[in-house]
Amino acid sequence: MNRLCVLLFLGAAAFAQTKAILGSITAFKADEALVVVKPDNTDAVNVKLTPETIFQRVAPGERDLKKAATMNMTDMALGDRVLVSFKPGTTEASRILVMSATDITKRNEADRLDWNKRGISGVVASRTGNTITLKKGAVITIDDKTTYRRYNSDSVKFADARISKLDEISVGDQLRARGVKSEDGLKVTAEDVVFGTFVTKAGTITAINPETKEVTVSELGTDKPLIIKFTADSQIKRMPDLSGMMMGRGAAPAAPAPPGAPARTPDMAQMLERLPGAKLDDLKTGEKIVVSSTKGQKPDEITAIMLLGNADMLIQMATAQSGRGAGSGAGAGQGMGVGGLQTLDLPSMIMN
Repeated sequence: MNRLCVLLFLGAAAFAQTKAILGSITAFKADEALVVVKPDNTDAVNVKLTPETIFQRVAPGERDLKKAATMNMTDMALGDRVLVSFKPGTTEASRILVMSATDITKRNEADRLDWNKRGISGVVASRTGNTITLKKGAVITIDDKTTYRRYNSDSVKFADARISKLDEISVGDQLRARGVKSEDGLKVTAEDVVFGTFVTKAGTITAINPETKEVTVSELGTDKPLIIKFTADSQIKRMPDLSGMMMGRGAAPAAPAPPGAPARTPDMAQMLERLPGAKLDDLKTGEKIVVSSTKGQKPDEITAIMLLGNADMLIQMATAQSGRGAGSGAGAGQGMGVGGLQTLDLPSMIMN
């Protein structure tokens, strides 16, 4: 994951006696012996390569730089993450530590699959002692070895999640835990916990701007305009025709739970994981969407973590759940404000 790159390379900063930059390779200029490196938050930098430049490769997740292996300059590739140390007062690289983009992708995929296999996600209902209970009944047990990370406000990047602690977890936070999972999937002894304060909103698309990567919706329940921004880390997916599936045309009915076993609620994260990705161009004006985001500074503007298109049936389900939970016939507008959509436990945490 990106955060592993950051942790490793920041730890390697002790090797850099002069100015250093961390970024990704975006271009090679062989005739000038230059490599172009784009740091995450600043303009691209031309890095001069010399016969004295040291090139070393490190594996994703490796913390011990003694295991860095010498590599050739020609083994670098576009997209590789690099930490460049410069000779004093020059743009000449004294050392370049390289983490292969291919290796990062493989590590991210393996880690993502592990979170899906050994993870539980949902909204925190209570926290007592070393036990966290989610709203849908899943129970998470933590111990002294559990690690915690919290998403930052206005950032959808897992790489930006900061090291946290148990005391910062609050009721209503969305949380994912990974560890030793029970056979029924309802309990996990957590090795890692990631959480944050997120919002889930719904509405009807009124405008799409591909150039600025923004979608404007009329927010359900208020009819006020809401601007949804998209970054490279945002995910877009489209829901299947759930109404057809519920009528038996799209999927076989679920097997009943064994007598005495607790009712199992479908895991939204795993369901969405199986859906193919979509693009901004796939969205249409007039379409109903549901979107998750971190809780930002502006009430009428959010950055999408995950947006679900074709979400009519999903919204109806949330409205129905909200009405039952309230014990009265809550209208769609009331149900969508807080209680309705939050019952969906829409995944808000992109793990790579």
